[in-house]
Amino acid sequence: MTTYIIRRVIQSMLVLVMVTMIVFLVMRLLPGDPIYMLITEDDLIQSSEEKIAALRHEFGLDKPIPVQYINWFSAAVCGDLGVSIIHRGKVAKEIIGRLPITLHIGLLAFIISIVVGIPLGVVSAVRRGRWLDTGVTLLANLGITIPVFWLGILMIYFFALYLGILPVQGYTSPFEDFWMSTRKIIMPVFCLSVFPIASAARQTRSSMLEIMRQDYIRTAWAKGLRERLIIVRHALKNALIPVVTLKGLMFRNIIGGSVLVETVFNIPGMGRLAVDGVISHDYAIVQGIVLLIATVVLVVNLVVDLSYGWLDPRIRYG
Repeated sequence: MTTYIIRRVIQSMLVLVMVTMIVFLVMRLLPGDPIYMLITEDDLIQSSEEKIAALRHEFGLDKPIPVQYINWFSAAVCGDLGVSIIHRGKVAKEIIGRLPITLHIGLLAFIISIVVGIPLGVVSAVRRGRWLDTGVTLLANLGITIPVFWLGILMIYFFALYLGILPVQGYTSPFEDFWMSTRKIIMPVFCLSVFPIASAARQTRSSMLEIMRQDYIRTAWAKGLRERLIIVRHALKNALIPVVTLKGLMFRNIIGGSVLVETVFNIPGMGRLAVDGVISHDYAIVQGIVLLIATVVLVVNLVVDLSYGWLDPRIRYG
């Protein structure tokens, strides 16, 4: 186990370096200059080459790209993600200010997808071919195919504009006004949880159907064990392996946020910050967010892989 964890950590570090390097290069290949985002058109006419060069030197953009990457990555390892070109503040401070908002919405959607999606998949598999299975399958297919931004616009029109029972946009901290915060996150959380619920239900149903055909499940039925005991203790645990993998892949949305949902509902989270950073060519913001998301994804993938041994004792790590 220890050897496996050490090997995975080394692999994760290599992947992290490659991801940050690719993002670092891609951002600099995009057309446009972030320095020109800092000054207006009138200032640009009046600005001298010395002033523009001074701004480039201030943000380290006058150095060769390999040197820029090495300086940024070595500082990032120590916790310094650099300075935002547009906001003129520490990137870590910007991320810390947006992260709780994304965590609030993302964690709620993630928990709802587990609490709702997995039981729906189990019930659908156990009642295969009946009306309940048909209904769950239909709703799951709709949840996977429906565009999130379109669903968000429809909800805004119906619940906010037509009925007037929910706020149109924005975010309020639950520590400031819990009732208003709850009303504002109902639509974003619903939109963000639709796809995870549908995918969890489909994957759980597929896994459960495969497990229910195994010999040890038929043996449990032959022994006269109760249906609930067979499903919970013998079938569900083994069926959860692909579901856990799927949820691990979706965990990145909790940290990275949903760009579409946060844009439609004007929520100042991590996804919105990443979009603004790309549009404004704010290199440090994009690099810091990608580094954070990549780190979380790699850690979650390692935890998911280690959980396989608990879900299925036959799995051994070499």
